Amino acid sequence: MDTLLHLFVGLHIIGIAALLGGFLTQMKAMGEGTARFGPAMLHGALTMLVTGMVLVGLNQAQDYSVDNVKIGVKLALLIVILGLVYVKRDEEKVDKGLFGLVGLLTVANVFIAVLWT
Repeated sequence: MDTLLHLFVGLHIIGIAALLGGFLTQMKAMGEGTARFGPAMLHGALTMLVTGMVLVGLNQAQDYSVDNVKIGVKLALLIVILGLVYVKRDEEKVDKGLFGLVGLLTVANVFIAVLWT
């Protein structure tokens, strides 16, 4: 069961990498006002959502402690990210503030995962 848990942690990290990588590759375009949400960002956010739910389930199935408040905060941030990326995914360019917000929320989600103990 631990192998399965580690597999989903790896997939969760790949989802974060896709979302954050999609953001970082658009930084120059954001400065020019032509940034857009690419498919990698949407797929990364969806991967994070699915693998995060599986990780919580696997941890609870093994009677490991799960900080439900931390998971709730991370889920709330991810739902906002996913909503913004999904709604604006077909637009030719996205407002700088909105695009920056997605990057900020993604980084906040990473730091919550790492620093909240």
